[in-house]
Amino acid sequence: MAQGSSGIILGSFLFTILFLILSIYLGYLILYTLFIIFLIFSLFNLFFFRDPNRIIPECSQAVLSPADGKVLQIIEEFEPYFTNSNAIRISIFLSVFNVHVNRNPVSGIVSYFVHNPGKYFAAFKEKASMENEQTQIGITTKSGHKIMFKQIAGIIARRIVCNLAEGNEIKVGDRMGLIRYGSRADIFLPTSSKILADVNQILKGGETIIALLPENDSVSVEQIKSEIPELEPT
Repeated sequence: MAQGSSGIILGSFLFTILFLILSIYLGYLILYTLFIIFLIFSLFNLFFFRDPNRIIPECSQAVLSPADGKVLQIIEEFEPYFTNSNAIRISIFLSVFNVHVNRNPVSGIVSYFVHNPGKYFAAFKEKASMENEQTQIGITTKSGHKIMFKQIAGIIARRIVCNLAEGNEIKVGDRMGLIRYGSRADIFLPTSSKILADVNQILKGGETIIALLPENDSVSVEQIKSEIPELEPT
Protein backbone atom coordinates (compact mmCIF):
# COMPACT_ATOMS: atom_id res chain seq x y z
CA MET A 1 0.00 0.00 0.00
CA ALA A 2 1.07 3.56 -0.70
CA GLN A 3 2.74 5.48 2.13
CA GLY A 4 0.22 7.51 4.11
CA SER A 5 -2.81 5.55 2.92
CA SER A 6 -3.28 3.31 5.97
CA GLY A 7 -5.43 5.86 7.82
CA ILE A 8 -7.88 6.25 4.92
CA ILE A 9 -8.13 2.48 4.34
CA LEU A 10 -8.52 1.65 8.04
CA GLY A 11 -11.06 4.44 8.57
CA SER A 12 -13.24 3.34 5.66
CA PHE A 13 -13.24 -0.28 6.87
CA LEU A 14 -14.12 0.79 10.42
CA PHE A 15 -17.16 2.66 9.11
CA THR A 16 -18.05 -0.37 7.01
CA ILE A 17 -18.01 -2.62 10.09
CA LEU A 18 -19.93 -0.05 12.15
CA PHE A 19 -22.77 0.22 9.61
CA LEU A 20 -22.87 -3.57 9.22
CA ILE A 21 -23.34 -4.03 12.97
CA LEU A 22 -25.95 -1.26 13.18
CA SER A 23 -27.88 -2.63 10.19
CA ILE A 24 -27.98 -6.10 11.76
CA TYR A 25 -29.15 -4.92 15.19
CA LEU A 26 -31.47 -2.07 14.13
CA GLY A 27 -32.64 -3.38 10.78
CA TYR A 28 -32.94 0.02 9.07
CA LEU A 29 -32.60 0.00 5.30
CA ILE A 30 -30.59 3.23 5.32
CA LEU A 31 -27.93 1.60 7.54
CA TYR A 32 -27.66 -1.39 5.22
CA THR A 33 -27.31 1.00 2.27
CA LEU A 34 -24.52 2.89 4.05
CA PHE A 35 -22.81 -0.44 4.77
CA ILE A 36 -22.83 -1.30 1.05
CA ILE A 37 -21.54 2.17 0.10
CA PHE A 38 -18.66 2.06 2.58
CA LEU A 39 -17.82 -1.52 1.62
CA ILE A 40 -17.46 -0.48 -2.02
CA PHE A 41 -15.45 2.60 -1.01
CA SER A 42 -13.15 0.49 1.20
CA LEU A 43 -12.46 -2.06 -1.53
CA PHE A 44 -11.83 0.76 -3.99
CA ASN A 45 -9.30 2.33 -1.58
CA LEU A 46 -7.42 -0.98 -1.42
CA PHE A 47 -7.24 -0.95 -5.20
CA PHE A 48 -6.47 2.76 -5.55
CA PHE A 49 -3.61 2.88 -3.02
CA ARG A 50 -1.78 -0.14 -4.40
CA ASP A 51 1.97 0.38 -4.75
CA PRO A 52 3.54 -2.26 -7.01
CA ASN A 53 7.29 -2.67 -7.26
CA ARG A 54 8.84 -1.56 -10.51
CA ILE A 55 11.94 -2.64 -12.45
CA ILE A 56 14.05 0.53 -12.73
CA PRO A 57 15.99 0.69 -16.03
CA GLU A 58 19.75 1.20 -15.69
CA CYS A 59 20.57 4.00 -18.14
CA SER A 60 22.23 7.23 -17.02
CA GLN A 61 20.61 9.27 -19.81
CA ALA A 62 17.10 7.88 -19.33
CA VAL A 63 14.19 9.97 -18.09
CA LEU A 64 11.53 7.74 -16.56
CA SER A 65 7.85 8.48 -16.42
CA PRO A 66 7.09 10.06 -13.04
CA ALA A 67 3.61 8.54 -13.00
CA ASP A 68 1.37 5.83 -14.37
CA GLY A 69 -1.11 7.07 -16.95
CA LYS A 70 -1.75 8.11 -20.53
CA VAL A 71 0.26 10.69 -22.47
CA LEU A 72 -2.07 13.61 -23.18
CA GLN A 73 0.26 15.95 -24.99
CA ILE A 74 3.88 16.48 -26.06
CA ILE A 75 4.66 20.09 -26.89
CA GLU A 76 7.51 22.61 -26.83
CA GLU A 77 6.82 25.71 -24.76
CA PHE A 78 8.48 28.25 -22.47
CA GLU A 79 8.97 27.09 -18.87
CA PRO A 80 9.25 30.25 -16.70
CA TYR A 81 9.67 28.91 -13.16
CA PHE A 82 12.80 26.77 -13.03
CA THR A 83 14.55 26.35 -16.38
CA ASN A 84 13.48 29.80 -17.64
CA SER A 85 13.83 28.53 -21.21
CA ASN A 86 11.98 26.59 -23.86
CA ALA A 87 11.34 22.99 -22.87
CA ILE A 88 9.47 19.95 -24.09
CA ARG A 89 6.41 19.32 -21.93
CA ILE A 90 5.04 15.80 -21.64
CA SER A 91 1.63 15.74 -19.93
CA ILE A 92 0.38 12.52 -18.32
CA PHE A 93 -3.23 11.96 -17.23
CA LEU A 94 -3.86 9.64 -14.28
CA SER A 95 -7.37 8.22 -14.10
CA VAL A 96 -8.76 6.86 -10.82
CA PHE A 97 -7.82 3.38 -12.06
CA ASN A 98 -4.10 4.12 -12.40
CA VAL A 99 -1.46 3.64 -9.72
CA HIS A 100 -1.09 7.08 -8.12
CA VAL A 101 2.31 6.70 -6.47
CA ASN A 102 4.74 9.12 -8.14
CA ARG A 103 8.43 8.38 -8.72
CA ASN A 104 11.56 10.42 -9.42
CA PRO A 105 12.07 10.73 -13.19
CA VAL A 106 15.86 11.21 -12.88
CA SER A 107 18.62 11.21 -10.29
CA GLY A 108 19.97 14.54 -9.08
CA ILE A 109 19.43 17.38 -6.62
CA VAL A 110 16.10 19.07 -5.90
CA SER A 111 17.06 22.64 -6.76
CA TYR A 112 13.58 24.16 -6.72
CA PHE A 113 10.36 23.30 -4.88
CA VAL A 114 7.10 25.27 -4.75
CA HIS A 115 3.54 24.36 -3.79
CA ASN A 116 0.94 26.51 -5.50
CA PRO A 117 -2.67 26.44 -4.28
CA GLY A 118 -5.01 26.76 -7.20
CA LYS A 119 -8.20 25.64 -8.87
CA TYR A 120 -9.52 22.15 -9.60
CA PHE A 121 -10.27 21.95 -13.30
CA ALA A 122 -10.48 18.50 -14.86
CA ALA A 123 -6.87 17.26 -15.09
CA PHE A 124 -7.06 16.50 -18.81
CA LYS A 125 -7.84 20.14 -19.67
CA GLU A 126 -5.00 22.30 -21.00
CA LYS A 127 -5.47 25.06 -18.40
CA ALA A 128 -5.02 22.56 -15.55
CA SER A 129 -1.24 22.69 -16.11
CA MET A 130 -1.09 26.37 -15.10
CA GLU A 131 -4.17 27.02 -12.95
CA ASN A 132 -4.75 23.91 -10.81
CA GLU A 133 -3.24 23.26 -7.39
CA GLN A 134 0.21 21.78 -7.94
CA THR A 135 3.70 21.15 -6.68
CA GLN A 136 6.59 22.21 -8.92
CA ILE A 137 9.80 20.23 -8.45
CA GLY A 138 12.96 21.35 -10.24
CA ILE A 139 15.74 18.75 -10.48
CA THR A 140 19.33 19.36 -11.54
CA THR A 141 21.04 16.18 -12.75
CA LYS A 142 24.72 15.41 -12.24
CA SER A 143 25.24 16.15 -15.93
CA GLY A 144 23.83 19.66 -15.37
CA HIS A 145 20.43 19.20 -17.03
CA LYS A 146 17.46 20.99 -15.48
CA ILE A 147 14.14 19.16 -15.41
CA MET A 148 10.83 20.39 -14.01
CA PHE A 149 8.17 17.99 -12.78
CA LYS A 150 4.67 18.98 -11.66
CA GLN A 151 2.16 17.06 -9.55
CA ILE A 152 -1.20 18.54 -10.51
CA ALA A 153 -4.50 18.07 -8.67
CA GLY A 154 -7.62 17.35 -10.72
CA ILE A 155 -11.36 17.85 -10.31
CA ILE A 156 -11.53 14.92 -7.86
CA ALA A 157 -7.99 14.92 -6.49
CA ARG A 158 -7.73 17.39 -3.62
CA ARG A 159 -4.65 16.09 -1.83
CA ILE A 160 -1.09 16.19 -3.17
CA VAL A 161 1.59 14.39 -1.16
CA CYS A 162 5.25 15.14 -1.89
CA ASN A 163 8.17 13.91 0.21
CA LEU A 164 10.82 16.10 -1.41
CA ALA A 165 12.40 19.41 -0.36
CA GLU A 166 15.04 21.73 -1.79
CA GLY A 167 18.52 20.32 -1.36
CA ASN A 168 17.46 16.66 -1.33
CA GLU A 169 19.63 14.28 -3.33
CA ILE A 170 17.29 11.87 -5.11
CA LYS A 171 17.61 8.61 -7.03
CA VAL A 172 15.77 7.82 -10.25
CA GLY A 173 12.75 5.56 -9.79
CA ASP A 174 12.40 6.08 -6.04
CA ARG A 175 8.95 6.89 -4.67
CA MET A 176 8.47 10.60 -3.98
CA GLY A 177 4.74 11.12 -3.33
CA LEU A 178 1.24 10.62 -4.67
CA ILE A 179 -1.90 12.45 -5.74
CA ARG A 180 -5.23 11.15 -4.48
CA TYR A 181 -8.14 10.23 -6.77
CA GLY A 182 -7.36 11.23 -10.35
CA SER A 183 -4.75 13.77 -11.38
CA ARG A 184 -2.07 14.84 -13.83
CA ALA A 185 1.71 14.99 -14.05
CA ASP A 186 3.69 17.32 -16.34
CA ILE A 187 7.40 16.99 -16.96
CA PHE A 188 9.54 19.59 -18.75
CA LEU A 189 12.69 18.37 -20.53
CA PRO A 190 15.54 20.08 -22.38
CA THR A 191 14.69 20.65 -26.05
CA SER A 192 17.77 18.65 -27.05
CA SER A 193 16.32 15.51 -25.41
CA LYS A 194 15.38 12.52 -27.56
CA ILE A 195 11.67 11.96 -26.86
CA LEU A 196 10.64 8.31 -26.85
CA ALA A 197 7.07 8.69 -25.56
CA ASP A 198 4.10 9.10 -27.91
CA VAL A 199 0.72 10.75 -27.44
CA ASN A 200 -1.85 8.23 -26.11
CA GLN A 201 0.91 5.88 -24.93
CA ILE A 202 0.25 4.14 -21.60
CA LEU A 203 3.13 4.66 -19.17
CA LYS A 204 4.33 2.98 -15.98
CA GLY A 205 5.86 5.29 -13.40
CA GLY A 206 9.49 4.52 -12.59
CA GLU A 207 9.71 1.99 -15.41
CA THR A 208 8.82 3.46 -18.83
CA ILE A 209 11.63 5.47 -20.44
CA ILE A 210 10.01 8.58 -21.93
CA ALA A 211 13.16 10.37 -23.12
CA LEU A 212 16.95 10.29 -23.32
CA LEU A 213 18.96 13.30 -22.16
CA PRO A 214 21.97 14.49 -24.19
CA GLU A 215 25.35 13.67 -22.70
CA ASN A 216 27.04 16.51 -20.80
CA ASP A 217 30.12 16.79 -18.58
CA SER A 218 29.25 15.74 -15.04
CA VAL A 219 28.76 18.33 -12.30
CA SER A 220 29.52 17.71 -8.62
CA VAL A 221 26.73 17.52 -6.04
CA GLU A 222 28.41 20.33 -4.09
CA GLN A 223 28.39 22.60 -7.13
CA ILE A 224 24.69 21.94 -7.75
CA LYS A 225 23.77 22.61 -4.11
CA SER A 226 25.80 25.82 -4.08
CA GLU A 227 23.55 27.21 -6.83
CA ILE A 228 20.32 26.64 -4.87
CA PRO A 229 19.05 30.01 -3.54
CA GLU A 230 18.95 30.40 0.24
CA LEU A 231 15.40 30.35 1.61
CA GLU A 232 14.39 33.45 3.55
CA PRO A 233 13.38 32.74 7.18
CA THR A 234 9.62 32.87 7.82
